[in-house]
Formats: sequence, structure tokens, C-alpha cells
Amino acid sequence: MRLPVILRTTGALLVLFSPAMLLPALVAWVYGEPTVPTFTTAFGVTLAGGIALWISGRGRISAREGDGFLITVLAYVGLGLYGAVPFMLDGSTRLSFTEAAFESLSGITTTGATVLTGLDALPKSILFYRQFLQWVGGMGIIVLAVAILPMLGVGGMQLYRAESPGPVKDNKLTPRITQTAKALWLLYLGLTAACALAYWVAGMSAFDAISHSFSTVAIGGFSTHDASIGHFDSAAIEGVAIAFMVFSGINFALHFTAWNRRTLAGYSHDREVRLYLGVLAGMALITWLLLGRDPQVTESPFRDGLFQAVSITTTTGFTTTNFSLWPSVTPILLMLAAFAGGCAGSTAGGLKMIRVLLIYRQCVREVRRLIHPSGVFPLKLAGEQVPSRVADAVWSFVMAYVMIFLILVCLVMAAGDFDFLTAFSAVGACLNNLGPGLGDVAANYADLPDAVAWLLMLAMVLGRLEIFTLLVIFTRSFWRR
Repeated sequence: MRLPVILRTTGALLVLFSPAMLLPALVAWVYGEPTVPTFTTAFGVTLAGGIALWISGRGRISAREGDGFLITVLAYVGLGLYGAVPFMLDGSTRLSFTEAAFESLSGITTTGATVLTGLDALPKSILFYRQFLQWVGGMGIIVLAVAILPMLGVGGMQLYRAESPGPVKDNKLTPRITQTAKALWLLYLGLTAACALAYWVAGMSAFDAISHSFSTVAIGGFSTHDASIGHFDSAAIEGVAIAFMVFSGINFALHFTAWNRRTLAGYSHDREVRLYLGVLAGMALITWLLLGRDPQVTESPFRDGLFQAVSITTTTGFTTTNFSLWPSVTPILLMLAAFAGGCAGSTAGGLKMIRVLLIYRQCVREVRRLIHPSGVFPLKLAGEQVPSRVADAVWSFVMAYVMIFLILVCLVMAAGDFDFLTAFSAVGACLNNLGPGLGDVAANYADLPDAVAWLLMLAMVLGRLEIFTLLVIFTRSFWRR
């Protein structure tokens, strides 16, 4: 581990992040709000912190293999903590440090859990800032930064692999990692612009359209209204949200390939995408059928069922109604579906569909081995044999995911004296970067004990960085390198 390069790179990321404070300041100026000093002060604090780290790590030293893990963790934690500054400075939110950090980390990790209430009465600059945090975190500030990190003597591929979701992280869209980062961000920006335009055409105001496009493409779930998408009560707006949630939950490498080759064949041939779309369709059908059994629950079982099934399964977290009040097993099924999440290489959370597919195929293989003990059954995906290293990594990841989930549930129950449903859904929603929960956290996460809030923030970072990126820095061998 080389501390100078880690400090310098973390400082560079904070410097890159600091202009994010100026955009909401511009929004405040446009709408004549008194929050301009709030964001300019936050900009100065973040910029100064980044420069201080940069200076403390001055000197051109190349990163070693593995330094990207610590840089990535420090970047997300640092961005989350510095991102809390506007929430603490603004008088309209009145958040403590813990609450402000929770809101900021929830945004930057695209979790969507909130401690704020009365969103409709908050300044538009604060609302815009929350949405923009999710947009920045959606693709990952790390992926953006690798476009300039070679100038610092830092291996960009280390950061890209540490931050990118999914079991296979060596595939690059272009020969150079900087070109890959630029390609991803251009695609991300184009998709955001298309989403904003579609929302505006569907009936949103320009402000709401831009704000919701940030959280939709990032699969974050923050909204500018307490009632979320339900505030608009528009089938057209819900249709736009569904389309872009589904699209954003697909591997961005497939989007890049489809755009470059001008063909959609890659989507139909990809096993993970087919499973992803099949799970979404299945969850929508099951939810519709369960809601249809009780006509008093909702006047539009198909519309509400389809929207919530897509929103929760993709880990976006938008709502049109309080689904936690739905009868029978429906809310639990939706929460469980979020554990699968979207595709690897997307902005979605959860385990990722590719891991679910590989686990299923390994289970099938073990059954066949029991029937034919002498048989040889290689694990294949798309006609190609899956390396044993990848298969082992998938099993390890899933086991670590389950163990950490259960440990956090027990800790939350002990620290907050919550019932099992509340603890289960709160940890699941944060670990899967989903947002809305059940029980006492169905409406929001206000009034959480500080200890529980920090445990859930840990879950958010673990989920966003896919567990091992964070766990590796807690090992002795990492610090002894």
C-alpha cells in the first residue's frame, strides 16, 4: 500500500466532486432561494479538503495492485461525508450530522432511503442536490475519474474493477480504460437526457423531469415529492419511469454494443437479460394476481402491480402507493425480488441476475452429479465454460452477502429494538441499495437511533461496492503488503 498515491487520488476525486455543489447553487439563484451561500460554502469546504489531501500525497508514485480498493472505499465514504455539508448548513432540513451523512450516503450509493419529510416544501436547490447526488453515484465517480487518473500516475483499471458491479470485471468496452470511462459517461448522459425529455413530454415540469431523470437512470429512487411518482397520478409518467428503469437495469456494455453496431441482437442473445426480463414479467404477473384477489386494495391492480414490481425488483425504489400496506405476502415477495436486482454492469443493486443464474446452474449441475456420479458436467454460460475461479467467487460472494445481511439484521434489532420485519426490510433495502422498507421504515428512515443509522450506512456502502471491495481492507494481509 502506498499512502501518498491513495491520499492524492482521494483528494483529486473530492476536487472533481466539489463542482457538484455549484449546480444547486445555480438552481437556488434561478429560483431566488436563500441557499446560494449554503452550496458555495459547501463547495469551498469540499475543494479545500480535496486540495489538502492532494498536497499531503504529493509526489509522482504509481499505485500498486490492490490500492484501488482503499481508494474506492475512501472515495465513496469521503464523498458521502462531504456531501452531507449542505444538509447540515441548510436551515430548512435541520439535520444532525448523522442524519445528513445518512441522506448523503443514501444518495451517492443510489440507495434512496431518506430521513427527510415534507419534500414538497423544501427549496428546489436542496431537492435538485439530492437527485444530482444519485446521478453522480449511479455510474460512479470512480469510473469518471479514471479518464484523468493516468495523469496522476494511478492505474485506472484498479479503480474501475474495484467499483464496477458484477462477477466478471475484466471486460473493457474499448482498448483503453480512459476511453471506456468516457464511453460509459457519454452513454449515461445521453440516456439521462432522453429520460428527462420523455418525462417532460409526459407532463412533468422541466424541473421535475430533469430531477427524476437523474434518479431514474441511476436507479436511485429519490423524488422531489413525498408521494414519489404517485404525486403525478399519470399513467404516461409511470410508463416512462418503467421503460427507463428496465433499460437502466441492463448491462451498459450491451447498450454500448447495441449503439455501436446499430443492432438489438445482443439483448435477445444475452442469458442474463433474458432472465432479468423474465423475473420482471413474473413479478409483475404475481403482484397483479395477488392484488386482484382484493379489489379494495387498489383500483388499478395491474397498473400499480406492474409499476411496483419493476421499481422494487430493479432496486429503484419509486412508489405510486404505499405497497407495505398491501395484503398477503406481496410486500415480502417484492423485497425478496430486490435481492436479485438488475444485471451486472448496470446501475441496479442486489446480487445481480448473472450471479443468480450461475448459482442456479451450479445447483442443477450438482443434482446431475448425484444422478450420474461418474459424469463430467462443465458449468457453461452462453455456450462457453465458466472458469472455476468465477464460480468460486460467485459462491463466496453470495455466502458473504447472506452472512453480512443476517449479522446486520441482528445488530439493527439489538441497537434499535426493532421488530424483525422492520430490521429485515431496512437492512435488505440498504444492502440492496433499494430504499423503501417495511414496518417502521415504510414511510422513511426518520427518527432512527444513531447507531442504527450508521449500521445502515455501512450496509449501503457494502451493497454499492459489492462487499469484497470493502471487506478486503479489513484484512491483515492487505495492510502488510
